[in-house]
Amino acid sequence: MVVTSVPAPASVPAPVPRPVHAAARANAANSGYGAPRAADPAGVATVVAGTGTADASSNPARQTLAARMAAARAVSATPVARAPAPAATSAAQQTQPGQQDPESIRRTALAFLQQQIAGLPGKTTATVAAAFPRGLAACTTLEPFLPTGARLWGRTTVGVRCAGERPWTVYLQAKVTVQATYYVAARQITPGEPLTAADLVARDGDLTVLPLAVITDPAQAVGATALARIAAGLPLRQDMLKSAASVSAGQTVRVVAAGPGFTISAEGSALANAAPGQSVRVRMAAGQIVTAVVKDAGTVEIPL
Repeated sequence: MVVTSVPAPASVPAPVPRPVHAAARANAANSGYGAPRAADPAGVATVVAGTGTADASSNPARQTLAARMAAARAVSATPVARAPAPAATSAAQQTQPGQQDPESIRRTALAFLQQQIAGLPGKTTATVAAAFPRGLAACTTLEPFLPTGARLWGRTTVGVRCAGERPWTVYLQAKVTVQATYYVAARQITPGEPLTAADLVARDGDLTVLPLAVITDPAQAVGATALARIAAGLPLRQDMLKSAASVSAGQTVRVVAAGPGFTISAEGSALANAAPGQSVRVRMAAGQIVTAVVKDAGTVEIPL
């Protein structure tokens, strides 16, 4: 609420004194709460904006106040021109002269992964997270590599380095997926029970989220016997089964070492399960441990 006070005009003639008895009668007739007050030319006229219904032209102060309020409403109704928002900063900002383009680093790492996983079974895909290194010296030859301990399977890391005058190395997060068929047990299988084709059910999925030894070929399981109880629906693994040509932990095997013109053999005890072609550690009778390759169900060979 806005209140404006305007002094009354000084030129108004002073009122004619009224008789005392007339003033008393007037006060008696107009007394009480809400009675109209007598005009006081020497007083101050007060105008309260928005509380009266009289015409604004009847009072100069009301005219001034109305003009001010109209101007204020016009200003508030006028849309404020906002400064244009800055353009969104792109993740791939323009590379400065003499600096290495981060996107070229990512492309190099991706091409390296795609080449490495080309021989894996099933449908393989590789993705590499965007690279944001800044200030790296420009390099004419980028060298991608797999860091020690990393593998081309699931979530992994790939490195890219430059061996120029200003060498640098960066590591990028990557992911490899392998969509292929694997097999699960169609029913519960008891220890020592041989598996048939009817005991296998094919499933399709990402092998990188499954155990590494999961069965992907029925020939790896059919004819083998279960080493332990296998629940229905459980993905079959090679370490769950013993094939007719494999060895199992604790089994006595013949250890053979052959070379040009000689053959040496001795007995030992296998320390793990292994299929033909796989390496297995064997404890010899004297206590030493050797590593050999499984040839058949009872023979392992030490490569020379």
